[in-house]
Amino acid sequence: MKSGSRVKYSGHLKMYWSWNMYLALSLFALAAGLFFVDRRAGLISLAFACSYYLVIMFIYMYYRPRILQSMIGFASRYADVQASVLRQIEIPTAIVDREGYVLWMNDPLSELTGKTERYYRPIDTIFPYLTKPVFPVNSDSKDIDLNYEEKQFRAHIQKIDLKDVLEDSPVRADGGGRDKDRFDEESDPGWEDDPYDASGKGGAYRQGRPDRVYRPDGSYDERWSGEDVPATMVYVVYFIDETELNRLRRENREEKSVVALVYLDNYEEAMDNVDEVHSSLMNVLIDREINKYSLAHHALSKKLEKDKYLLIMNQKSLGGLEGDHFSLLEEVKTVNIGNETVMTISIGIGVGGDDYNQNYDYARAAMEMALGRGGDQAVLNRDGQMKFYGGKSHSSERHTRVKARVKAQAMREIIESKERVLAMGHKITDMDSLGAAVGIYRAAKTLEKQAWIVIGDDSPSIRNWLEMLRESRDYEEDIFISHEKAIELCDDNAALVVVDTARKTMVECEELLQRTKTIVVLDHHRQSTEQIQNAALSYIEPGASSTCEMVAEILQYFEENVRLRSLEADCLYAGIIIDTNNFSTKTNSRTFEAAAYLRRKGADTVRVRKALRDDMNSYKARAEAVRHAESFMGRYAISILPNEGLESPTVVGAQAANELLNIIGVTASFVVTKYGGKVYISARAIDEVNVQVIMERLGGGGHMNSAGAQMQDVTCEEAVVRVKEILRSMTEAGEI
Repeated sequence: MKSGSRVKYSGHLKMYWSWNMYLALSLFALAAGLFFVDRRAGLISLAFACSYYLVIMFIYMYYRPRILQSMIGFASRYADVQASVLRQIEIPTAIVDREGYVLWMNDPLSELTGKTERYYRPIDTIFPYLTKPVFPVNSDSKDIDLNYEEKQFRAHIQKIDLKDVLEDSPVRADGGGRDKDRFDEESDPGWEDDPYDASGKGGAYRQGRPDRVYRPDGSYDERWSGEDVPATMVYVVYFIDETELNRLRRENREEKSVVALVYLDNYEEAMDNVDEVHSSLMNVLIDREINKYSLAHHALSKKLEKDKYLLIMNQKSLGGLEGDHFSLLEEVKTVNIGNETVMTISIGIGVGGDDYNQNYDYARAAMEMALGRGGDQAVLNRDGQMKFYGGKSHSSERHTRVKARVKAQAMREIIESKERVLAMGHKITDMDSLGAAVGIYRAAKTLEKQAWIVIGDDSPSIRNWLEMLRESRDYEEDIFISHEKAIELCDDNAALVVVDTARKTMVECEELLQRTKTIVVLDHHRQSTEQIQNAALSYIEPGASSTCEMVAEILQYFEENVRLRSLEADCLYAGIIIDTNNFSTKTNSRTFEAAAYLRRKGADTVRVRKALRDDMNSYKARAEAVRHAESFMGRYAISILPNEGLESPTVVGAQAANELLNIIGVTASFVVTKYGGKVYISARAIDEVNVQVIMERLGGGGHMNSAGAQMQDVTCEEAVVRVKEILRSMTEAGEI
């Protein structure tokens, strides 16, 4: 048996066949010993040893090929059984080479895909996601989620290196040791035309076989794929069906608890002018709307107080609420039995917590954010990440001064407990920020505390006011201090009052927030997720026209003998003038009351108007922005402000945005300008559009009617395109 003669025994099998040969040799040693004792006995022993050895050799040579044949037959049958087991294993499995071509697949994968075991094609022709780049290179395995015929699979790709196995193997690494010169494609059933060849002339790929590479003219070269693509690296791909598992996961996720709070924003105001009979009817109608909405979305509702409700639902129900953009916000507004004030609600939803208590805490935080942003909106707090819906109406006007009085007394107690007070606004200080800081300065001085105002670079829009304050004899020379000086003065014995912003990234000097634990925040903008944390006192009032209005109210209840200087009253009055666009937007009775208080304290309207006048370059630039404004979607005005020769392009841009609102049909305006390497967007609206939610998409914020954003590494034209995209997408989604 020629092939069998090359097979060598080893290990236990070699010892099994060799032990009798070794014993035969011992008989020769015995014969040699007997030969020295007795010659005849030695010859007899030698004859017996030779006979025994010849018999052993005959038996070995006679049975060796038969035993080898039996062993090979057993191994073959064992390999067949092993291959059959691999083919029938329940998990669909494939072996592919390093180029992504299928070398083998088992029966379940053949049944799943309808392909035969000899499907020598790229695996991405079956599973498009399994392209060559996704196979692991630096790691041993990788998992990829994919879909196939409405089923969901997790493809576990295991890398296997056959180099160590093939080094000592007589079989060629190209798949059979076949000589490529003797290859006959027509006589080989493994050769198949490749319908995916780009040339349209067919082709083939098989490890160790010629691979035709076509040229554009139709000619081709044959390369030996076994040489160009080493076969020592293969991948085993297991397709684990996770359709049912994902369904169970989805159901488990959908059944997780969600806690929601529903508050009536202006319950007291809406009931003021309604008699008892109608007020009872109003309560019944509101309860009906909320209960009907809850039942429609399979939620449980419970009335906690006259204006507060608790909703319990699962995440599947929450998906329905998100799908209709929380239509309850609009449905409640339709309840009207003659009341002058339209009822609005705020919704705070908590989801993603470990239990009901944590979801309730999330819901409370979401409600605080909703109320801080002016109400009439839903805030979804998903594990600390907030998403906003609604917020299309104006904040209701407050008819009570209790809140302002309470905040004033709390601020007084904080300032009295400290040695120093630092007032700080936002970056690129405007008139509202400066006026509010001046008011806080006067409040601290009234309590005989050291006080300073933190100012960075002088903004051109307030430069005249800064010069007037520095030149006045009523103030110390160092009333305005730099960031470095403020950092030296700010410690645990100092109170830091942040005005006109509640966003930590927008403050004049962010490092001061870490220097003291006593922080007071006063702001009239709607809150965002970037708000200052752990403030000792936070007074956020989106219903106020400006921070100067809020400070003017606080000063009335802060101390009986607060004596504002006329210049300080002018600063506060100017802040209100700027933010209300001469009392034309965001005003209510409280705004005029604050203005009247400042007039009594010495504010002069003529003096303020003269101080707020523009230079010729600013006026021309504003006129150019208005002249070149573009109408978008029939209701938005968008323009680019030329910034040549302007000291404060951002202020002029805001003024131009206000001017564009005077055009008939314009509900919101957007003016883009470049300043200091950044692109600034000023957004203004009257009452139909909430520009704050639009600017939040660009990383900005502000008020419902007045907002802005900053963008880096873009041109003004690119910023305009981005604004248009957001306007179009939000309009299609019904968000504005």
